[in-house]
Order: sequence, then C-alpha cells, then structure tokens
Amino acid sequence: MTKSISCDTESPDSGGKRIGILIVAYNAVTTIAKVLKRIPADVWSNVEEVVIFDDASHDHTYELAVGFKMLSNLEKLTVLKNDNNLGYGGNQKLGYSYFIQKGFDIVILLHGDGQYAPEILAHLYSPLVRGEADAVFGSRMMPQYGGPLKGGMPLYKFVGNRILTYLENYFLGLHLSEFHSGYRAYSLEALRRLDMTMMTDDFHFDTQIIIKLNHQGFRIKEVPIPTYYGDEICYVNGMKYAWDVFRSVIRYKRTARALKRYPEYAEYFVHYPMKESAHSSYYYFKRWVGKDQDVLDIGCGEGFFAEKLAEDNNRVIGVDILADPICKKSFENYLCLDLNAGFAKGASGMAGKTFDRILLQDILEHVQSPMQLLLDCQRLLKPSGQVLVSVPNVANITVRLSLLFGNFNYRERGILDKTHIRFFTRKSVHAMLAETGYDIVATKTSVMPVEIFLAVPAGNWVMRAANRALAFCTSLCPGLLGYQILLVARLKAPEKT
Repeated sequence: MTKSISCDTESPDSGGKRIGILIVAYNAVTTIAKVLKRIPADVWSNVEEVVIFDDASHDHTYELAVGFKMLSNLEKLTVLKNDNNLGYGGNQKLGYSYFIQKGFDIVILLHGDGQYAPEILAHLYSPLVRGEADAVFGSRMMPQYGGPLKGGMPLYKFVGNRILTYLENYFLGLHLSEFHSGYRAYSLEALRRLDMTMMTDDFHFDTQIIIKLNHQGFRIKEVPIPTYYGDEICYVNGMKYAWDVFRSVIRYKRTARALKRYPEYAEYFVHYPMKESAHSSYYYFKRWVGKDQDVLDIGCGEGFFAEKLAEDNNRVIGVDILADPICKKSFENYLCLDLNAGFAKGASGMAGKTFDRILLQDILEHVQSPMQLLLDCQRLLKPSGQVLVSVPNVANITVRLSLLFGNFNYRERGILDKTHIRFFTRKSVHAMLAETGYDIVATKTSVMPVEIFLAVPAGNWVMRAANRALAFCTSLCPGLLGYQILLVARLKAPEKT
C-alpha cells in the first residue's frame, strides 16, 4: 500500500502556520507504531507537534506509543492517555481543545488504526496553509486512488455510505462526495467558533461538525484519499451509526427552522424566525412601515426584520435585551435594555428623537406592564406617527381545542410560548390601546404559519396555495383562525373645548 501512494504532489511546507496532528487511538497496539513510521520525514519536519490521545485503551497502546517515542527520539511526539473512555467524539473534542489552548493554526485528525494513509498528510493540510479552505475532508469516493471498492470497502458499507451521503447533501444543500471519512484537517480558527459543548461523544460527531461548519458558512474542500480495510477491529455499529447520522440531520433542520431547540444545535435556534409568507405579521408590517421612515423597533430580537426594513432606506433604531444581535449592523443605533425595568430611562438616551413608526411586534405579551410601555411610546411619536402592534391571539382555534380537552401546555414558541406573561384577544387588545390614548387605524389578523410548523419553504407552490386558502378562511373567522392580532394605531386627537 505504501508504495502505491504518491505524496509529492503537495508541498509539506507549513507556510509559517503552527500545524498539529491529532491521532485518536483505542486498542491500537498492533497498528500505532506502523502509523507513526508511515508519517513522511518532511511532514515531521514541518509540523510542530503530533499528539496521540489514547482513549483509555484496554491493551498496551499507551505504553507502546511511549516506548516508540523514547526509542525513536521523537521530541515532537506527545502521548496522552484518558483516565476514562470519552468516546470517538469526546476524544476529538479533548484533542481540539488541546491545540486551541496552545494557539495552533491547523490540526489534522488521523486515526491510530491505520485505516487512513499518513503518507498524504500534506494533501490534507496544504489547502489550509494556502488559505483555500477552512476544513479539508479526505474522500474515498473520489476516483484518483481507484475508488472505495478497489480498496476493500465492503459492498454493504459502500451502499450505505452513498445513501447516507445523498440524504445529507439533500437536506444540507451540500455537494460532498463523502460525509463519513474520518481523515480531516481543520483551521483552528474555525473550530474556535463552533460550540462543541453539547455535541455527541459518539461516532456521528463527524457529521455534526460538518453541519456546524456548513451552517456558519465555513469553506469545505475535499481531497482524494486511498481506501484501506485491513484486519483492524471495527467498533462502529453500522445500523446505529446510520440512524444517529440521519437523526442528527433532522434534529438540526428542526432547530434551524425553530420547530424545537435541540441542545447540540441550540445556538442556531431563532426564537421568532422570519415568517416570509403572505398574510404573515412581517408581510403586513413591512407594508405598513413603507420606505424612508424613522423607525423604532422595540423588541427587535436579532434584527432580522430590521435588516429587511433597512433595504427600503428606513432608518431603524433597535431596542432589546440581547447584548449583541446578529444583524446589529442594520441598526442606526441599538439600545440594550430590559423593558421590564422601565423603558422611559432608556428612551431618554435618544436625545429627543421622534419616529414615524414604532414597532411593538410580539413584545407586549412579554412585559409586565404593557400599558406603561404604550404610554412611554407616546412622546416618541411624530405628530403623524403610528404605533404598529402585534400580539398572539389566545382565542385561536388551536388553543380552544386544547382547552376543550383540558390542556394548556406552554411551548418553546407560538401562542403559548413559555415566556408569555400576558394573553390577548381582539377585544382586549383594542380596549388596551383605547385606554392608553390611541385610535385604531387598521386591524388585521395573520394566518397560522403552517410553513414553519411543517418545515416547508414559504415559496413552495403547495404552501402558497394553502396559504391563500387559509387567508380566505381567516378573513371569515378572524377571532377563531387568526394567529396574531395586528394593529395600526395613532394618538387620539385632543378633544376640542
């Protein structure tokens, strides 16, 4: 095998980068020395450290590796043994943390069982040295080394690999030839920006890291690697692994669509995602705001809607409790403020600025004193200014049916969001606005966001047809089918004496 692998097509030069090799090993006493010997001399010269993380092996992997280090006088080799077995993913997390803490630039993952060819280590890290990628994956499916079947991959594993890879590409919008090779190199700057805390310790860790790299927009490149299947013991349960991979992709998609917050992807959960369909709250609010307006967005969240408003030359000031919203650049100014602690003090920092539109999108149900917030908004309105309000409709048919069967269960999001402390019907929100000195200019009810619940794109033709039908029904029974109550209000004209 060694003779057939060419390693002269990539320069082993480090380009001034600090490069580390992470070797994960478990019961690899028969292979670990061979793997170390097969690392080319010029790669040893250009990498700064090679670290073996023995994952609490039951054999003498650790002792053999320590002996090899002493006999070979390899100062760059570090051998560590975990006190407890951390699992394939857990061992990687520990290794990446090791290199991140030491300030390395690049890390290459190599297995201690000899399944991946150390002779082509430079192929893995060279694209990172040249700045062409943030992650490089070895692919056995590329034809340069004869393909997987020629290298001894069992047919059932080849078929399973292809099916899983097709599904992962389909759901994630990628075009990788293989998802399931463990021969990889990463920019440690990219890994620093991934939250690995709740990621699995099992074998589908490799899938989760691809998902996170892709979600965060990092560049992934594939390079061909040879396939080798020897007599090493395989610790992967194929059926369980396939299920874990598929389940992990689905959990990610559900989190990214804000259907449910799964802990391993919690950072991608958006509490209130943009509802892009017609007759949604965002649809009406964007039309009501118009163009070239001074806008105060109270409870702006991450600023996704403000980003859309800024595209129409609106000047938006955002207010929310978040320290650093994702779309902060869309705001002319952003105020980090706890609305329950009082809005008047924070508003005083606006230096007498007034607004054409004040947005209260899905915020009144979250604050302890919604009437006080409405009163505070009065002095921030221009004479012709408008307050745009949306609140969830607690009289919606879904809540009524739940009550009919004796249920009133809070959820992560929606009408019964567990963070809601106020509930409104059409009559009650109209009465509150009148009591705080506002006249209602327009009222709408949004349709139920079925595209979010069903995880179907709003632009899908079936979804568009369903949305139109739902909008028609909602117009006939707004109190029953309306999802949110949307209002445009302005200050009452002073009474004539």
